[in-house]
Amino acid sequence: MSEQAPHPAEAVDPVTAEQADNAGTPLRVTATPAALELIAELKSEYGPVMFHQSGGCCDGSSPMCYPVGDFITSDGDVHLGQVGGADFFISRSQFGVWKHTHIILDVVPGRGGMFSLENGREKRFHIRSRLFSQAENEALAGACRL
Repeated sequence: MSEQAPHPAEAVDPVTAEQADNAGTPLRVTATPAALELIAELKSEYGPVMFHQSGGCCDGSSPMCYPVGDFITSDGDVHLGQVGGADFFISRSQFGVWKHTHIILDVVPGRGGMFSLENGREKRFHIRSRLFSQAENEALAGACRL
């Protein structure tokens, strides 16, 4: 008996950056299974959530998780994509520096950012990253909502 091909959503390993959307454009942000689990936990408690990659103010450069509507984005923010059904934004100035970088949202032990929803759970969101290849950068040209 032959094995069935995995459902497309199951075929994507959220730990790797070698992923693309349906049009073949590489994703700018993905999440590890641990991050997806924490996002699901927070969504069950707070409803829809979103992320904003902090630029180094009060909570350093931590990814911050908020209930949708509690953090208002503007023309000064760039939408990188979604992780676990949650929109992920970064400031336009920070995107200018990180536009060649794939962000992988992960979870590590510790206390979350003061204003981030995971605070007090003894685990926090953390980003890992890698540079996009030249081919990925070419595929990404103009792909972000700026």
